[in-house]
Amino acid sequence: MARSLSLKAYLAYARGSSGAAYVAQTPRPAGTLVWAHAVEPSHAKALAELHERLMTFRPDLTMLLTKAPGLGQLDAALGDQVIVEVLPDDTVTSAQSFLEHWSPDVGLWTGGDLKPAILNHAAETGIPLGLVDAAEPLLSRSAWRWFPDLPRSLLRSFDFVMTRDEQTSVYLKRVGVWGRNMSVSGPFLDGPVALDYNESDRDELAEIMRGRPVWLAADCLQTEAETVLQAHREITKLSHRAMLILVPAQVSDTAQFKSSLDESGLRYIEWSSGKFPEETTQVILADTEGEMGLWYRLAPISFMGSSLFAGSHGSDPNQPAAHGSAILYGPHIEDQLEAYARFAEAGGARIVRDAETLATSVKRLIPPDQSATMAHAAWDVASRSAALTEKIAERVHALLDRAGAV
Repeated sequence: MARSLSLKAYLAYARGSSGAAYVAQTPRPAGTLVWAHAVEPSHAKALAELHERLMTFRPDLTMLLTKAPGLGQLDAALGDQVIVEVLPDDTVTSAQSFLEHWSPDVGLWTGGDLKPAILNHAAETGIPLGLVDAAEPLLSRSAWRWFPDLPRSLLRSFDFVMTRDEQTSVYLKRVGVWGRNMSVSGPFLDGPVALDYNESDRDELAEIMRGRPVWLAADCLQTEAETVLQAHREITKLSHRAMLILVPAQVSDTAQFKSSLDESGLRYIEWSSGKFPEETTQVILADTEGEMGLWYRLAPISFMGSSLFAGSHGSDPNQPAAHGSAILYGPHIEDQLEAYARFAEAGGARIVRDAETLATSVKRLIPPDQSATMAHAAWDVASRSAALTEKIAERVHALLDRAGAV
């Protein structure tokens, strides 16, 4: 890209700045490499899901996911072909060594917090670049007041820009970079992924439980078992045929859940036994792994556990949303706060705090029209995220094709 006076001045400053030399922690894998930078914690999961979409057509594609030094630990479950590294200091020397080592086929930046030395070197070496979820507050810095043309110079290095909101598009127009490859697309967030399931089990259980109110308590900690079972006893007073599917967060805790069920007096079966529920069964103890796709498809109401008591941090609300289930959750959701906030704002999720509020919420949602309205709101939020991920994947594939990546 053509260097403005501001960019030249910044690079002269960055060239003289001291900083630790970049040393890669991982060798560059063979094949296609997409470098993606997460500016905010919410971007990490969204980028991992983007990687899954990209691998549909490029199964050997690896993603290098970089983060700012202060971003904290990223979620470990990002996939085997996602390499996580801390982005080096924004000096000319670090930028050169970083990009020479990784030699990415495409670079994808999220949010803002632009790094002039790194982005300039990427553009000069011919690496196609995209910017998604661009947000005005992240696109400039007070320290750049000495480099007035710097934001414009950096933004022109991107082959496409997708902004979080209209306010950001107005900012881009003001600095003179709005063009054909720029669009307002909304926030880039993690979205739903449909889980596998056994179709014959689903059909048989759906037939057995036809006409019965069914709700799911997913990812439950042992400390939450008594609260959930107390709520279910209250629910059965209104709907005596109500069925609870109880899924422990850890299968290794099954013995403790069985003890709680024995003490509750509720009639239950263990799914691992191979038995199917009978008319008198009140609880299915889902004590096997890898079958959440089955349970979400059967339950129009899902209470997401690991959320009721202090010390827990919440579980992923995208899963019930992806399978058409209304979402209930407890107050301790620190790891998923942003996700639950957007579902709750849309009317797709509701907070509960104890057995009484959990029972009350489930009873209100038992009428099919009530749970369906809430589930549709959750699905609408989740599907918007999925649609944007698909659009970004198309843009990245186009850049990879242009770069000649296989």
